[in-house]
Amino acid sequence: MAAKKSSEKKVITYAGLKKLEEELSDLKVNQRRDIAEKIKEAREHGDLSENAEYDAAKEEQREIEGRIEELEEILKNVVVVDEDEISDDMVYVGCDVKIVNTATKKEYIYTIVGSTEADFLQNKISNESPLGQELLGSKVGDKVVVKAPVGDVTYKVLEISKSK
Repeated sequence: MAAKKSSEKKVITYAGLKKLEEELSDLKVNQRRDIAEKIKEAREHGDLSENAEYDAAKEEQREIEGRIEELEEILKNVVVVDEDEISDDMVYVGCDVKIVNTATKKEYIYTIVGSTEADFLQNKISNESPLGQELLGSKVGDKVVVKAPVGDVTYKVLEISKSK
């Protein structure tokens, strides 16, 4: 069964676009060539019905082709944020935002990115995440309330800057 294709446009930064394009190029040029070589070598070992090397290589090939298809679909449906048009007086995709949890007084700095770029370990949160959605359009001094499993969490916007 094929995955459902989405024609919904996704917001992405220029850096995110470049990263996806580089991954796609690597998959098409380098990894396709490498997997073709693995399959060729596995075939040379004889009977394919009992050849685990061949089966593993064919599975890897399916994964590579699936990722290529996924990246091509993503790239067809992106809107690149013009970072030159972003001001630092309002939170938007491509901004860094410093916020404080009003209850715990703990501060956080996040970069707001499109959903395809989100990486919580690098403090990059999606504009589609609950926090990202609430922050979009807010200004320094604004408070936003995020519905969380533990209850509502209130954050105050401390600083906004263009992402570096």
